[in-house]
Amino acid sequence: MPEVIRIKNLSKTYNNKVTALKNISLSIFQGECYGLLGPNGAGKTTLMKIIYGKAKYYTSFDELSVLGYNPLKDDLKIKYLTGIIPQEDNLDEELSVFQNLYVYSKYFGLPKKESEKRIEELLEFMELTEKRNVKIRQLSGGMKRRLTIARALINKPKLLILDEPTTGLDPQVRHNIWDKIRKLKNEGVTILLTTHYMEE
Repeated sequence: MPEVIRIKNLSKTYNNKVTALKNISLSIFQGECYGLLGPNGAGKTTLMKIIYGKAKYYTSFDELSVLGYNPLKDDLKIKYLTGIIPQEDNLDEELSVFQNLYVYSKYFGLPKKESEKRIEELLEFMELTEKRNVKIRQLSGGMKRRLTIARALINKPKLLILDEPTTGLDPQVRHNIWDKIRKLKNEGVTILLTTHYMEE
């Protein structure tokens, strides 16, 4: 299987003073689900941000490749092939569930018909079809999280990055989200996620 992420001796400091990461090396192959476990402040989110090109400064490495690209130079190419679920849900509260997905699909240039078809598929996959026209502020925390994941899948990404996807959710919702992650892995999506839950 081809390598999706290859990192060798990656280090990062903030303002050349505080060490966030030191000599990290890892390889993640196509179709794998790779988890980073650690407490808050361990550097998990920093590593995620480097991988998708958001943290570019004070970074040193021997090798750094994501989907064949250098995230410090080719972050837009990587984002086009990647779905990113941040720690905090950053949905537009003034829009409906459908509108949030539709607006996001425009970032990837999806034609209207293709976009609408993909949105309906994702709403069904994440069990949100009945909430299609509901405003974001009316959704529960679990529904918002599922919608954030659906949004990250709009471009059929090769790599899915989830930063603590189940933090603050009740056990039933966490179980539901893990079930969806397993299905995506079975479809060949490469998954990188962070958590501070040992059982996950």
